[in-house]
Amino acid sequence: MKQRELGKNSGLKVSAIGLGCMGMSEFYSPEEMNDIESIGVIHAYLNAGGNFLDTADMYGSGKNEELVGRAIIGRRDQVVLATKFGNMRGPKGEFLGVRGDRDYVRTCCEASLKRLNVDHIDLYYQHRVDPNVPIEETIGAMAELVKEGKVRFLGMSEAAAETIDRAAKVHQIVALQSEYSLWTRDVESSILPMVRKHGIGFVAYSPLGRGFLSGQFKSFEDIPEGDYRRNSPRFQGENFDKNLALVKEIESIAAQKGVSPSQLAIAWVLARGEDIVPIPGTKRQKYLEANIAAQDIELSDKEMERIEAIFPRDAAAGERYHEHGMKAVNL
Repeated sequence: MKQRELGKNSGLKVSAIGLGCMGMSEFYSPEEMNDIESIGVIHAYLNAGGNFLDTADMYGSGKNEELVGRAIIGRRDQVVLATKFGNMRGPKGEFLGVRGDRDYVRTCCEASLKRLNVDHIDLYYQHRVDPNVPIEETIGAMAELVKEGKVRFLGMSEAAAETIDRAAKVHQIVALQSEYSLWTRDVESSILPMVRKHGIGFVAYSPLGRGFLSGQFKSFEDIPEGDYRRNSPRFQGENFDKNLALVKEIESIAAQKGVSPSQLAIAWVLARGEDIVPIPGTKRQKYLEANIAAQDIELSDKEMERIEAIFPRDAAAGERYHEHGMKAVNL
């Protein structure tokens, strides 16, 4: 597995393609969730030379961290373990808002360490920015965890350029994790330039557009019952049809190149810069192997131009989150 460094001169080297573990415990295709199979996928990823696992305390209300913790027993030294805090959930899984105050940061870290069954977290992200707490307080509290050896490196997620700029003055930020794919390119205007100004790596979640860019969805009925995507704006009505037409164009390019649409989409993200690491998620080993193989796909300038012509910025129809979700990003 090829590697990339997150954060200029940080020494934090991760696999060029990480493994997003969220869908193993919540949100996508709930009827397909199987902890034994998911742990097998994580082991297959590690056996292939991968080292970058991504989870968060909110995924499955802690269950995903517990799953990852079980999967890495005896293999901790092979893993760059990333998790996140900030999104609060109630006893029934309901979302209760965002917190970034010092006490909450410390409480969340201790809880994550326990669920993951580890003595330190390699990369600790603020999952969403708390608009009611100065970013200096949040990053300052996270920096205390670094001094105490509970966390090695700090990251942020879905933060605005100005917030990133302020945070980087408090402590080194090695990674910003935000959505980035052919159909979500918002970060290109101000956020990518800002992270590059500070030598911060970029971790791209949902590089397959929540699975839409894989070509697996031909109609709304293809989305399983109970799946989060049934309520996602880009999967609704006319938006679905418009986005499907774009994916069909990508499928055509992929077929001509002899790769899958998913592989083409991941290769495109990788080609956007050596400082970018996509973290596609999957619960199936066959998809994992295909995703990893995307690291060896090279796209020519002509191919990149052709893809750009089909999928320019803002080409996707619909917001990437519902109204409430959009209020929590780019803060």
